Parts: sequence; C-alpha cells; structure tokens
Amino acid sequence: MLKIGQLNQFYGQSHTLWNLDLDVPAGECTVLMGRNGVGKTTLLKCIMGLLPVKSGDLRYGDIDLTRVTAEQRAPLGIGYVPQGRQIFPLLSVEENLLIGLPARRDRLRKVPEFIYEMFPVLREMLGRRGGDLSGGQQQQLAIGRALVTDPRLLILDEPTEGIQPNIVADIGSIVRKLNREMGLTVLLVEQKLPFARKVADRFCLLDRGRSVATGAMDQLNDALIQQYLTV
Repeated sequence: MLKIGQLNQFYGQSHTLWNLDLDVPAGECTVLMGRNGVGKTTLLKCIMGLLPVKSGDLRYGDIDLTRVTAEQRAPLGIGYVPQGRQIFPLLSVEENLLIGLPARRDRLRKVPEFIYEMFPVLREMLGRRGGDLSGGQQQQLAIGRALVTDPRLLILDEPTEGIQPNIVADIGSIVRKLNREMGLTVLLVEQKLPFARKVADRFCLLDRGRSVATGAMDQLNDALIQQYLTV
C-alpha cells in the first residue's frame, strides 16, 4: 500500500534520512522502531507532507505523494495520529471529532457510531474540553479523530507514550481489531517492544536515518534488539 524508495531528507545542512526504503503491505501492521533521534518521526512527517522530501520515491498505491500537498493526503485515505496527540485543547471532544469529517470521501456529516463503540469514554465526555482529558483519554480522542476521516492507512506515532498501562492494553486491542478484523493497514512508531510484538506483523529498524533491518516480527531477534534498540 505504501512504498518508499531511496528517500532522502534534510534539516538545513543536516542529512536526516539516508536512501531509506520501506514497504508497508496492505492489510498488515508494520512497526517502525529504533532509538530516539534516528528519524522515525521525521519519516512519518515526510509521509504526511509536513516535511519536504529532497529525493526518492514515496508512493501510496499508484499515487506519487511527493506531488500531493499535505492537506490532500487525508482525503486520499491516510489517517495520522501525531506524537503527543496534538488534539485541540479548547475544543470539546465532539468538536475535535467533527474536525475530521471534511476529509471523508463519502461526505458523511456525523461521527460514525463505531468510534463511540470502540471508545466509550468519548461518548461520555462529548461536551468536555479536550485539554481536560487525561493523557490516555486524549490518545483515544486522537485515534478517534483520525478514524473519523475513514482512512485506509492509519499512521500512529508512539501511541503508548506517557499512557497508563491499562490504557496501553486497550489501545493494543483496538489496533489489533482495526487491523485484523476491519482490514485497516497500520504503520506505527513504537518504543515498547512487548506492545510492538503484540500488534505488529512486520518491523523496520532505523539507525541514523537509515533502514537497517526489516522482516516479520518473529525475525526481530535478540541480536537486532541489542544492536539497535537497547540503550
């Protein structure tokens, strides 16, 4: 579904992504892993058009994303949950969810019921301001807002960061359900190895802006963990 080839990106004079390759197969969950500062979030921002690409291929199906503006990517079916959630703290839960509707291809003008079924707490707190929610509730809101756009590819940047363990477990179950029962393709950045093993089919390890290892999750062995994930 998403195919990246020989991607290069710069921050000023700093070369941050180096000839990076990544395939995200349709219907699977792919986890992007690596130590802090190796380029994981930078790659996601390139996919979403929030950072410019210097060179390389970035294709979503048969669409060349390098020729598509950032605001056009959600209507193509790409949902994005950024690191730190980035909900609108002064808007209500309902208003945060409604923001995603204009990106839908079917012109639906109400929040789909399945989102409230998946995240019951959002229904209970529809009138509460987003900034008044707990961290775990805000993460559920951020995922719900992305799902409102009716994505075919869901991108999650560290969805378990700063979240209490019981909510981490809930988010893991939701990601598995979206991927394995509803057929949604998922790409996520994740630092917690047990969570990654629980939800992902495939992995890609980054180191210093390069893709250094990819494969099925059962191929993520102790040697790779020690070399690229252990601090």
